[in-house]
Amino acid sequence: MSDSNDNRQVPSPAPDREELKLEADWLFRKLVRRFVKERDKIALEGVSLPGLLVLGTILQEGEQRLGELAERLDFTSGAVTALCDKLESAGYAERRRSASDRRSIALAITPAGRKLLERTREAGAHTVELLFGGLGPAELELRIELFRELLQRLDGFAERVTERHEQASARAAAPDASPSASPAPVPDASPSALAEPPAKPAAPQRRSPFIGY
Repeated sequence: MSDSNDNRQVPSPAPDREELKLEADWLFRKLVRRFVKERDKIALEGVSLPGLLVLGTILQEGEQRLGELAERLDFTSGAVTALCDKLESAGYAERRRSASDRRSIALAITPAGRKLLERTREAGAHTVELLFGGLGPAELELRIELFRELLQRLDGFAERVTERHEQASARAAAPDASPSASPAPVPDASPSALAEPPAKPAAPQRRSPFIGY
């Protein structure tokens, strides 16, 4: 008669911390790419969501220099220039001398741009509901805390990655000049030492399913 305990499943080993970090990194990058990809598919009356965001910022904050828009919205200067060109050609925005600095050019919203925002004002609510609808206050607070922490970690991210790479390269290139280094041991020339031990099969390396950089 078999013991009933024989049918119990052996619990899986706890995930390795390094593997968990790789998975978190993979999912984070995939999340960012997926959001940008899906967002850029959306065009309401021929205007992309980033274009509507530019118009909404101008409507709320007043005319903006292109550099200010790029900084405020976390867009590249090239992306902002392309968005402004499209908005201006469609008649929703116009470039003009900045009221605060006549030497610079600012982007202002036109009456047609204001009407466009009125017709598409529910777009923001739709995106928020699709991403976070159904979550309770406690769940939303957890996500907000996580997003804030990630934003803090991204401050100076590019500079710190470059700095760490340069430090690692310098350490790898530096010769070992330690005066306390022990001399290399004299090899044993006895017949027993010269005999090669039987080769051990190499342990198979587990490939991570998460693609790094």
